[in-house]
Formats: sequence, structure tokens, C-alpha cells
Amino acid sequence: MAVGVAVERGSWEYNGRMTSFVVLSCMMAAMGGVIFGYDNGISGGVTSMESFLKKFFPEVYTKMKEDTKISNYCKFDSQLLTSFTSSLYIAGLIASFFASSVTKAYGRKPSILIGGAAFLAGAALGGAALNVSMLIFGRVLLGTGVGFANQSVPLYLSEMAPARYRGAINNGFQFSVGIGSLIANLINYGTEKIEGGWGWRISLGMAALPASILTLGAIFLPETPNSLIERSNHHQKAKSMLQKVRGTEDVQEELEDLIKASDISKTTTNQFRKICMRKYRPQLVMAFAIPFFQQVTGINVIAFYAPVFFRTIGLGESASLMSAVVTGLLGMASTFVSMLIVDKLGRRKLLMVGGAIMLISQVMVGGLLAAKLGDHGGLSKWYAVTVLIVICTYIIGYAVSWGPLGWLIPSEIFPLEIRSAGQSINVAMNFLFTFIVAQTSLVMLCHFKYGIFFFYGGWVVLMTVFIYLFLPETKGIPIEQMDKVWRGHWFWKRIVEVEYEVCKMEEE
Repeated sequence: MAVGVAVERGSWEYNGRMTSFVVLSCMMAAMGGVIFGYDNGISGGVTSMESFLKKFFPEVYTKMKEDTKISNYCKFDSQLLTSFTSSLYIAGLIASFFASSVTKAYGRKPSILIGGAAFLAGAALGGAALNVSMLIFGRVLLGTGVGFANQSVPLYLSEMAPARYRGAINNGFQFSVGIGSLIANLINYGTEKIEGGWGWRISLGMAALPASILTLGAIFLPETPNSLIERSNHHQKAKSMLQKVRGTEDVQEELEDLIKASDISKTTTNQFRKICMRKYRPQLVMAFAIPFFQQVTGINVIAFYAPVFFRTIGLGESASLMSAVVTGLLGMASTFVSMLIVDKLGRRKLLMVGGAIMLISQVMVGGLLAAKLGDHGGLSKWYAVTVLIVICTYIIGYAVSWGPLGWLIPSEIFPLEIRSAGQSINVAMNFLFTFIVAQTSLVMLCHFKYGIFFFYGGWVVLMTVFIYLFLPETKGIPIEQMDKVWRGHWFWKRIVEVEYEVCKMEEE
């Protein structure tokens, strides 16, 4: 059975090159990834700080410090504590659907601007929080910002990038997430040492810095040629922008494809109804499956709660925060490697190799904890170091594969007429499954104990098989030519080819 897709990609390439204009524009837009990564890193760090727990979550602090009978795996099991982390994702889920309308009607740039402004307000409220209500409301504003940014930034990057470099440029979003997470971990490590117990305010409030950069930068961002054509009939303006973006005067072929895609898009009154049509079934399935699989890799058990987890296995407060810094640095470096190789090796190979690395790592961590970490006491120094090394290996596997490609693939597979809706569904599902994982992770750690790693390992097996069977290769294919990929796939062609032939006959 042929599971790949054999196509001649060279004939699909447009004229143009990577220009400094594109690089600078995409670097600024990718600040949306920095705010997302910063929040992930900060929330996990502050929830391991004793001063923060004592002020907002005294029950958790008491269990951690005074309850000697409670299991190592259950010290941080608190629904209120997980609500602090996961409230952002419900807000992001709702915001992503509003962002879809804004992105389609007004362009990618306004959505990025709104995202930065909302995140800025949330950072200010979080840093000044006096009670749990203020803290969680700040998280809701942060979630609104992340919802708008995550809906629009990956689209912006995919539309601006030349097809042959799209993977590298779009993976810059996840690379920026890694930068944000690393900065957050470094700040947490420093603020934890501040006497007086107010260092967590700096950690939460410093989110305003990347949010300010994104908000101000978005004012000067150019709109994508795709969006200019979609929202108006001024094709000359779009052509001028396309020439500037591609660094060549000869853009007529790509412009014609964009106009054709726009004409189809303008006949669409309800994108969410249209995406349910049979010919868009592959994209719809991927919009649900990829964010779901990205979250059940188990990465967020590490990303959200790394310092908490490292304290669970016996590391001290400072040591656990420094361990999170190490894993953040490693993740960022691995994502950079992915940027360099994704357009050479392709999406499928990276996802399958990354899946194999994650599976082996999860089995090893689960086995080590099962053998050496009971309900009480901690791991010896060398076993704790071994667990940390294996977790680092797991992060390498994730950061070269599902981390960046979980955002890249959905942003490049949707045709223009359903692109905003498709990306909104993808982001909403990402937030929904992230919320579920964040809300249940500490409960699962308490009840499954070391078995939580075997649980996520089972999902890694399933997602790797799914990729092998159902995801065609998309590297190097122009974004407006992506429909050919599904019509050449062994499984999806049975679903989309019939309707494609009907549409073709109607046109004739």
C-alpha cells in the first residue's frame, strides 16, 4: 500500500527568493510565539514558588511543607491551582473564533495587533494581582491575546514565505515559543531568589515586554498579498506587495493563482459551513487530529509543570527551576535544527522520527520512576540526573517534530476560501485539548503516578501510525496548490476526487 504521495514539485514553484523584507516581517510577527512561550514557562515556574503558593494557594503550600503522609505524586494536586494555568486556554479557545472573523474581514495584521494589546493588559493585571480572582482574570486576558495571535501569526508566516522555505519560516513560530519559554524560566530562576517573596510579580508582569514589542511592531507590519487580494479588488496593490515580498518583478503566475483562490473565497458566505463539505474532509480531519495529537504527546506535563515535576522527584526549589531552564534551552536549540532541515527531509519523516524518540524516552522515564520513586522520599542524585537526561531527550524529539510541525502543517493545508475558519478550528482544538491536559495532568500524576508516562507513550504510538498512513508530504508545494496533494494520496483521493470531478464538470 502506498502511503505517500508522488508528485512533481519542481513544476509548482513560483519565481522569487527569500528577501530581507520577508525575514524582518516574519521575525516581528513571530513575537506572537514569544508571548505564548513566555506564558507557558512563567505559569509552571511561579506555581512552584513557595511565596506564590502561600499567598494564592495555601492548601497546596501546606500539603507540600507540612503533610508528610501525602504521596510525592499528589503534593500539587489542586483544581484551583490547575485552573490558574488552564483558564488561559478556555479564553484562547473562544477568542480564536472571533479572531477568524477579524482575520478574514480586516486582515492578519489587525488580529496580531489585538492579540498583543490583550496580552499586554493581562500581564499588567497578573503582575498587580491581589487575590485569585484578579490572577485568573488576568489569565483570561492573556488567553484572549494568545487566541488572536495563534490564529493569525502562523497564517501570516505561511502566506509570506516562499514555498520552498515555508517550513523553516513557519517553524520560526515554535522557535519563538521556545525563546519565550527560556526567557520565562531564566526570569523565574532569578526572581525566586528575591527576598520578601514578591519575585513572582516580576515574573508575571514581565510578560508585558514581549507583548509591547508585538503590539508596536504589528502597527508597522505589511499585510500579506493573499489577504490584500481576498479583501479587495485592487490587484495592483497586491501585485506590488508580492513583488516586494518575492524580490522579483515576475510574479504573474503566483498572482493569478492568488486571484483565482480569492474569487473562490469570495463566493463563500460561511466558512465554517463550507469546511464541512466532502472535498475539504482531509483538512477538517487534520484540523482536529493534529492539535489533539500534539497535546497528548505529554509535552505539557513537562512544559506547564516542569519545576513542579522536578520537585516531585526530589530536586529543591532552585534546582527544579534551573532544570526547567536547561530543558527550555534544549527545546529551543532543537527547534532551530528543525527549521534547518524541515524543508529538506519533509514533514512526515520528522514526525515519525520524533515520535520514536518520544516513545523510547517516555518508557524509560516511566520505568525509572516505577523502580525508584515511591510515594515518599525522593530519588537519589544520580537517578534524578538520569531522569532529567531522559526528559531532555524526550524534549529533543518533540522540539524537532510535533512542536513546530503541529503549527506548520495546519497553517499550510487550507485553501483560501476556508483558511481563516480552518486555522480557527485548529487553534480552538489546540486550546481545548491543552485545557483538558492542563486541568487533568496533576490529578493524573497523583493517580497514575509513573504510569502517566506510559499513558502518553501509547498515544505517541497511535499518532505515529496515523501520520504514516494519512498525512501526505507537503514540503515545497505552493500553498494555493495544496489541493493536488490530497487528490494524489492513497486514502484521501477516494473522498475528494469524486467531488472534484463534479465541480470540474459544472465549470465546463
